[in-house]
Amino acid sequence: MVDTLRHKGMRARLIEKIRNKGISDERVLQAMLNIPRHFFMPKGFDERAYQDNAFPIGAEQTISQPFTVAFQTMLLDVQPKEKVLEIGTGSGYQSAVLLEMGAKVFTIERHKVLYLSAQKRLTQLGYAPYCFFGDGFLGMPTYGPFDKIIITAGAPHIPQALKEQLKMGGTIVIPVNGGKAQKMIAGIKVSETEFEYTDFGNFAFVPMLKGKV
Repeated sequence: MVDTLRHKGMRARLIEKIRNKGISDERVLQAMLNIPRHFFMPKGFDERAYQDNAFPIGAEQTISQPFTVAFQTMLLDVQPKEKVLEIGTGSGYQSAVLLEMGAKVFTIERHKVLYLSAQKRLTQLGYAPYCFFGDGFLGMPTYGPFDKIIITAGAPHIPQALKEQLKMGGTIVIPVNGGKAQKMIAGIKVSETEFEYTDFGNFAFVPMLKGKV
């Protein structure tokens, strides 16, 4: 894996583009500037890696649009050493962004081929997340509660198990709706049974499927 000056230049232009689209958290932008996105895509698509678009990565999944990654991460407001649960490892790119920001990441992937490739790729890059193969609807109760939870697939609803695994005062960021477009929701846990939700508009994700491993 090689990260050339050309790659870095394309990455800098991409970061400037998403900054101009409204991403104001410089910590997020710096983390994404530090990470070679082309390492997380199929070989031969270096140019496409630095366009602000999603891209297929196999198993009918995609690496999310850079703006979407930045937007979800900004809503999550990750702080160093926080425990973050990620549902949908995919390529591992979102995990890398969270790790670059100093989070302690627990990530679940239901596609075995993606789970194995992402785990290998993140290790090669010097990151050390806790990677799991399983059903994201169930979360990781053994390792909770979590400071933050991020879901990178369109969910039909917010799974109860994930609500229970979030710390009091913690934030969950999830695209909700089983259709072609989802509402990006950020929820803050204000009591054992109550959340305060904010809707941040429409986004498009692959679906989050229950019980599929």
